[in-house]
Amino acid sequence: MKLYDYVLSPSCYKVRLMAALTGVTLDIRPVDFHPGVEHRGPELMALNPAGSIPILEDGDLVLTESSAMLVYLAAKAAPQWLGNDTAGQAARVQQWLSFSHRLTASLGAARLHEMLLRPGNIAVLQGQGTAALRELEAGLVEQQIRGQRFLASDRPTIADVACFPYVALAPDGGVSLDPYPAIRLWSRAIRAIDGFIEMPGIHRLHELKPEPVPEVGEA
Repeated sequence: MKLYDYVLSPSCYKVRLMAALTGVTLDIRPVDFHPGVEHRGPELMALNPAGSIPILEDGDLVLTESSAMLVYLAAKAAPQWLGNDTAGQAARVQQWLSFSHRLTASLGAARLHEMLLRPGNIAVLQGQGTAALRELEAGLVEQQIRGQRFLASDRPTIADVACFPYVALAPDGGVSLDPYPAIRLWSRAIRAIDGFIEMPGIHRLHELKPEPVPEVGEA
């Protein structure tokens, strides 16, 4: 199974993370995303006409969307990560997978603007990212009320892996995680999963602070 990968891409990282958590070995094919723009070259455009990475190859199968890659890896190696125990749980997983694309479009775009000088209205992108974080915080607080630490269940699923990288890297786009105790607790819970691997550049500042206290039940 080959992953066309850029080590500083959060979308690529979530696939590497999912593989590590499920015990899948990937053949990593580094891509010169920046500054070489190799993902727009003829070899990779033939695999993915959208000109984006990651790309996952497994025999004749070629996947070009990171959420589909998470589903594929989990289905092949660790189906419990799919969160299909109940209809409600399966629906929550799908809802957060869809939500993860909003994180990419807002927090991810703000990060690219600040780090690689990609065009975009940074104030708008940061505002959209902040709105997404507030929604994520509210969802996690609801889960805390249910006695669950993760997005769709009392155990991690592909939904958590899909959302984690762009949230963890939000400060690169000028969006602070300080106002979101439930998100910070969730991030710690993800880091504590057996098999978790790091990505270069992910901030660990909140790991050095006292554990935030959730405000569940407060008016």
